[in-house]
Amino acid sequence: MRNRSIKSAVKTRVNRFRRGLAQGAEDVDRLALTAISALDRAVSKGVLHRNNAARRKSRLMKRLNAARRSENAGVASDR
Repeated sequence: MRNRSIKSAVKTRVNRFRRGLAQGAEDVDRLALTAISALDRAVSKGVLHRNNAARRKSRLMKRLNAARRSENAGVASDR
């Protein structure tokens, strides 16, 4: 039962990050950090395998960096 609540918390935080990224929220960096923190916490408690969490964190950062690049490209084209 404990594992389920930890996994649920991870999913919730990852989904909040994805929603914030899609909606263009200003606190996306904070949402990414909380999602990564939740993944690390799940690993430390033995709920997720460390490679699984590393893969998920990599995918989160890949999305965040892609969003930053597209945001910067939009700013550069306005000049």
